[in-house]
Amino acid sequence: MKYSTVIKAVMASVMLFAAMSVSAQEENGFKKFNVREDFAENGFQWFHDAELLAAGDREKSNAMTIGWGGIGTLWGRTALTVYVAEKRYTKEFMDRSEYFTVMAFDVAHSNVLNYMGRQSGRDGDKAKALGLHTAYTENGTPYYTEAEMVIECRIMYAAPFDPQYFKSDAPKNMYRNFPAGVHTMYIGEVVNAWRK
Repeated sequence: MKYSTVIKAVMASVMLFAAMSVSAQEENGFKKFNVREDFAENGFQWFHDAELLAAGDREKSNAMTIGWGGIGTLWGRTALTVYVAEKRYTKEFMDRSEYFTVMAFDVAHSNVLNYMGRQSGRDGDKAKALGLHTAYTENGTPYYTEAEMVIECRIMYAAPFDPQYFKSDAPKNMYRNFPAGVHTMYIGEVVNAWRK
């Protein structure tokens, strides 16, 4: 067999393997996109409309509705910031995890955000109760296949708010009678993003 024939056969095998290698996200109807270039949502409104935050691993994970967050750049990275109160069950998963996901849902799934925001994962499997299907990224980060958009982040920084540095009445008033405790800020580098 000639050398060029061998090369052609190897290249054909590689191309066939590449064509067959479909990521789990593509199998679930997601397509990868670049948030820096193609994130079309209003960053000031996106979190206000409520998204879902998930963390954990293949053994155990939890998700919660979030209404606070930010997206932009920090330390030369595309960054996403989320906040989790001290007594929230998801905080345990965030503190043990290297990665987290933030998911957006369409209006047909508004019950997901309502339920995830009102129920605690300590009392049972919220995803199972809603009939959601948990999948995992290549990094092992959980997400739900029913989401419209999934952004995966690697945690770069995490720290609780320190009340001694509150400079206005807004945070002071927020935490005066807030039973869930002070929030921890998690800044994640966006490492993957998919949407349907």
